[in-house]
Amino acid sequence: MIADDQALVRGALAALLDLEPDLTVVAEVGRGDEVVAAAREHRPDVALLDVEMPGIDGIAAAAALRKAMPGCKVLMVTTFGRPGYLRRAMAAGASGFVVKDTPARQLADAVRRIASGLRVVDPTLAAETLASGDSPLTPREADVLRAAREGGTAADVAGQLGLTEGTVRNHLSSAIGKTGARTRAEAVRLADENGWL
Repeated sequence: MIADDQALVRGALAALLDLEPDLTVVAEVGRGDEVVAAAREHRPDVALLDVEMPGIDGIAAAAALRKAMPGCKVLMVTTFGRPGYLRRAMAAGASGFVVKDTPARQLADAVRRIASGLRVVDPTLAAETLASGDSPLTPREADVLRAAREGGTAADVAGQLGLTEGTVRNHLSSAIGKTGARTRAEAVRLADENGWL
């Protein structure tokens, strides 16, 4: 099964994998919140999930899929090879993580290996992930930065998260310091680039 919000990419992946004599794409979806229902209906052995999709992102979809159908293995296939995404995807139960510029034969091999119970991770991304370390942000600091993406005031973020303005300012200040940023917009950008949000 393939889940990717870009129809052209989704179709190309399906066509490439269907060329393999031992692989069959049984379902395609364009939103993260469609993954579990499609998997329940079509019973795939492996689900290829993009990270950034509407509805819910691929990492949340991976966690939901692993809970609903533990026998279905998850391979994250994304344009965004960010260390934080790799850590979060593996923590959510993904068995593999590759970038979309992986050659077709390697992608097919990754699907086979994951179906057989092995893990597959892009080696360059694995090295970057080890070198970058864990996210320095607490879960609440990450929540505040996610809410701050829209550019609202501290009061807007506080209202959205059910916090006081002072608490939001404290979390923003801490996140700015931990990311080495000068502004909250830069902190959001750096946290996004590292896959921490």
